[in-house]
Amino acid sequence: MPITSATAKYLITIASLVWLHLAQAQQPLAPRDIVQAAMARLNHSVHYDGRYHSIAYPNGDVPANIGVCTDVIVRAYRSLGIDLQQNVHEDMAANFSLYPSKKIWGLNTTDTNIDHRRVPNLEVYFQRFGTSLPLDADFQPGDLVSWRLPGNLPHIGIVVDEKSDDKQRYKIVHNIGRGPSLDDMLFDYPIVGHFRYLPTITHP
Repeated sequence: MPITSATAKYLITIASLVWLHLAQAQQPLAPRDIVQAAMARLNHSVHYDGRYHSIAYPNGDVPANIGVCTDVIVRAYRSLGIDLQQNVHEDMAANFSLYPSKKIWGLNTTDTNIDHRRVPNLEVYFQRFGTSLPLDADFQPGDLVSWRLPGNLPHIGIVVDEKSDDKQRYKIVHNIGRGPSLDDMLFDYPIVGHFRYLPTITHP
């Protein structure tokens, strides 16, 4: 039976509505989403504790009352539907040689308990799946910044939309030993990584 003009128009309309729904259902995170998720971490009481823990996989986490700098990042993204534990593990399992686990920690395989909680691993992951940005300029709310503290200790935090008292730079949400905090410390330590990670998520 030949398709009439009215039927064709109806099918085109239905196809357009389906495409629009799919396009709306899958959208990249916005920087404001990252900022809001980071600021929400300030409402949690967390003691700095970097001890190794066996945790579930996927969506595993150490006890909610403890954590380190990477847990601020992991928990912020997880609240937005992004499981960095699973994402980092899957990429490391497929591309282990690209990550520094063997060079730094002498490991020969992945470990879902700790890989995503290590700054150097997150730096590689964000380089691969986000955007690497200049280390000295254009820091915007929602960006991720990593530093090396004295003793070459890795650290990472999230740029938020609150400015320093002199209005010259944005503040950072991070955990440097006092639990999640909001500080004017962007240029306090040597910056080694500047990333924008806005993955696509599926909205219901």
